[in-house]
Amino acid sequence: MIEVKNLTKKYGSNIAVKDVSFNIEKGHVYGLLGPNGAGKSTIMNIMTGCLASNEGTVTVDGHDIYEDASAAKSLIGYLPEIPPLYPDMTPGEYLEFIAKAKKTKGDRAREIRRVSEVCGIVEVSGKLIKTLSKGYRQRVGIAGALIGDPEVIILDEPTVGLDPLQLIDVRALISSLRQDHAVILSSHIMGEITAVCDYIIIMAFGEIVAEGTLDELEESRKGRTVTVVSRGGEIDYSEVKEILSEIEGVDYVLTYPRGDYIKSVIETKEGYDVQSDVERALEENESPVIEITTSRVSLEDIFIRLTTEAAEKKALESLEAEAKEESEKAEKGSRADTYSPFGTPYLEEDNDDDEAEEGEEAETESGSPEEENKETGGDEE
Repeated sequence: MIEVKNLTKKYGSNIAVKDVSFNIEKGHVYGLLGPNGAGKSTIMNIMTGCLASNEGTVTVDGHDIYEDASAAKSLIGYLPEIPPLYPDMTPGEYLEFIAKAKKTKGDRAREIRRVSEVCGIVEVSGKLIKTLSKGYRQRVGIAGALIGDPEVIILDEPTVGLDPLQLIDVRALISSLRQDHAVILSSHIMGEITAVCDYIIIMAFGEIVAEGTLDELEESRKGRTVTVVSRGGEIDYSEVKEILSEIEGVDYVLTYPRGDYIKSVIETKEGYDVQSDVERALEENESPVIEITTSRVSLEDIFIRLTTEAAEKKALESLEAEAKEESEKAEKGSRADTYSPFGTPYLEEDNDDDEAEEGEEAETESGSPEEENKETGGDEE
């Protein structure tokens, strides 16, 4: 249905999206999961033709989003993070406006009734949008995206700011859309993604770091997760990380301070039970265990690990870039010291030789003092 291929978006030297590729098919709800700034909204804006990419392509049912924009966009219903609602309109008036803007064919009144029923807004269709709750406003926005019965529904952070009851209603609505549409939504909330999505794409710093169904992602991590809370005191959390990393069977360790305590999240290799070794190692290093649990690796564990590794990689790349820049500046400065303002090299040894040669030439031309006296005397005689 939608093919995103090698998508890259740059803002000056900042790369917001880097070589992203994935496919969206009808009958599924896809989730873009990532921390704020991961590039989720940028990708959605490019997919809908609202933003141009520097590289890559987006095709919707074979139509390029730029080269065949009208055909491609007619197949997309889009709800941005902030729904573009007109507060002084009623939902009925707003949907009529959207139907006209989309040039919806057929009986528009019937189409408006259809989406109003699907989204559960019939009872508020005559009220002003500004008087509606956040949940109902989100429903109106989704109804607008459904006008014209597009093949693809794209929802950017559709449940932000909803209370628990509104959240349940909107999630149920989104889940029901998979029957007739290909749906993709973005969120930085893992519970949101696991509740409605059957395929997950995890992003960090503009790149895809993992993708698959929930089962596939969890199955990719064969080990277990050991969560430990230990006493801090004289030992630093970075030292705890080093101690735990040396235990056989430990694959990954994340530690961070929590007041007087240190929390550690350990991911083990397949087939290893490290709980007793962890307790012993911390006791021996004056960081006694307060609490320890072992569980199956969850999506949260995977997400934290992948985004942390991506952040560490990004920080390392930044340091390397800064070091390279400083090195280049130093090299340029060194070159500048050996050049005159006119671009001619100052070669001191050569300059001394030139001065010596000039002195010899001057003596040769003028002659020695004795020769001058002889010449002078000869003239007088």
